[in-house]
Amino acid sequence: MKRPDLRRLAERVLRLEAEAILGLIPKLDANFERAIELLRGSAGRVIVTGMGKSGLVGRKIAATLASTGTPAYFLHPAEGVHGDIGMVARGDVVLALSNSGETDEVLAVLPPLKRLGVPIVLLTGNPTSTLARQCEVVLDVSVPEEACPMNLTPTSSTTAALAVGDALAMVLLELRGLRPEDYAALHPRGTLGWRALVRVGDLMLTGEAVPVVSQAMPLRDVIVEMTKKKKGMTTVVDAGGRLAGVITDGDLRRLHLHGTPIDELSAGAVATAEPKTIREDDLAAKALEVMETWQITSLVIVDGERRPIGLIHMHDILRAKIV
Repeated sequence: MKRPDLRRLAERVLRLEAEAILGLIPKLDANFERAIELLRGSAGRVIVTGMGKSGLVGRKIAATLASTGTPAYFLHPAEGVHGDIGMVARGDVVLALSNSGETDEVLAVLPPLKRLGVPIVLLTGNPTSTLARQCEVVLDVSVPEEACPMNLTPTSSTTAALAVGDALAMVLLELRGLRPEDYAALHPRGTLGWRALVRVGDLMLTGEAVPVVSQAMPLRDVIVEMTKKKKGMTTVVDAGGRLAGVITDGDLRRLHLHGTPIDELSAGAVATAEPKTIREDDLAAKALEVMETWQITSLVIVDGERRPIGLIHMHDILRAKIV
């Protein structure tokens, strides 16, 4: 028996699912906007429900909503008719998933939801179904065919529903103005959250740990300060205490190679003017990005009057696992 072309089979699946998602774009009509209005305007939570594969997709959508600023949880429809419907309250909004629109368990949970006056947004592949006729907003997520060779296993249809769920969540995120720090507060132990929580001010060196010299200081004394502070550089300040430049170990090596007598030089004559700086309330991840972009290992933190108030080294950021 000839071995099937495995890559071709996989390519077919990916192509069909990609086409299913792209086919949803023309369906983004007034119903989508109405769904956003209901979800955003809810005084309570978004209750996501669905059975089988749709239920699994619903769990992911609920998790995405909750992690991006829209309070949400998943309600299993079979458990709902056996008491869990008590978790739903007036002011909530239901986001239901049913590809056929005829799922018995979801239909069974509709009457108590209706009694509560809870509006229902439905993601379905059958906009004329029994469920669709009873919901306030219907989003058509139908697909031409499943990626399953038998056109039976939910594949393209679940991908399409998941994509629309993501679209709803991301539009809501934008409308709520979720900031990186807000996202981090919802993911305090996740890598993304940690990156968004840690500020330059949390990691920077301050006080006596920061090497500082005046523009007039002889270069020999500058070397003493750099050696003492062990940071591989020093800040250089003017008479008003404002940052005038920096001197690095690399600057000193280049001077040595040129044979320039150091006794004839002052800090101001050697310093690199207009060095890269950052503010203490900036994200540490931003500081790392600046360092990598400009291929430097330290950044000076300045205040509003450009006075150096701290120093952050790449090693400090990496030790904090900001990668």
